[in-house]
Amino acid sequence: MTPEEYCQQKAAQSGSSFYYSFLFLPPNRRHAITALYAFCREVDDVVDECLDPSIAATKLIWWRQELAKLYAGKPEHPVTQALLPALAEFNLPQEQLLEIIDGMEMDLQQSRYLDFKALSLYCYRVASVVGLLAAEIFGYQDRKTQKYAHDLGIAFQLTNIIRDVGEDARIGRIYLPIDDLQRFEVTAADILNARYSDNFRRLMEFQIERAEQYYVQAMSELPVGDRKAQRPGLVMAAIYRTLLDEIRRDGCQVLTQRTSLTPVRKLWIAWRIWIKG
Repeated sequence: MTPEEYCQQKAAQSGSSFYYSFLFLPPNRRHAITALYAFCREVDDVVDECLDPSIAATKLIWWRQELAKLYAGKPEHPVTQALLPALAEFNLPQEQLLEIIDGMEMDLQQSRYLDFKALSLYCYRVASVVGLLAAEIFGYQDRKTQKYAHDLGIAFQLTNIIRDVGEDARIGRIYLPIDDLQRFEVTAADILNARYSDNFRRLMEFQIERAEQYYVQAMSELPVGDRKAQRPGLVMAAIYRTLLDEIRRDGCQVLTQRTSLTPVRKLWIAWRIWIKG
């Protein structure tokens, strides 16, 4: 199996909506973004699949060392081998890839966030940085596109958090800010024990509205001249905003179910956005 095939398999097996946003890219950009996504999956899996935090921390140190080898031109892992051609072609800074690992380490160090400001740092590291790297791969002419990529990353991560409230709670994590829980009179115990209530529904509707505001803000920041190049992000945004609509329509039942769209529906959305340009 070649490094490119390894990354392709990693992306396809994840079932992520991101996979559908890559489908229509030219080969060099598709290979680069798939390798970047596979890297994110690898380091995320370290945190999600290692039951011992010390082992997970050691594995993340290994990935830091592997990034050093990558930028020295001597990568060993299939993912970093696949990333190597993209470094020079798309100007991918090592510091930003390291920041993604910083975000994963936050999951080993804390499972609660006091307020949205604290959560924003986490979202920036695990999602906005990915958005900034992806924007480089997709291509842009106007530096305002970086602001779009930053805010779109926040929107994506907030959507993930909303979708995965119950799933995260089952491993002891609550990403919803503590001050938001207090405002809507929902306790951590309510979430950890999957106790649904009108207060919880209102809390989640507030979270959905916050995510939607970031989508609107990001769309307003994307320069018209870069819209065509940045279509993969627009595809992803359309898929994720549809997902938020489904969650709201279901009454925000995220404590006991994980709302998702079918592959056919994701493909339809991707095709519709892509031909629209």
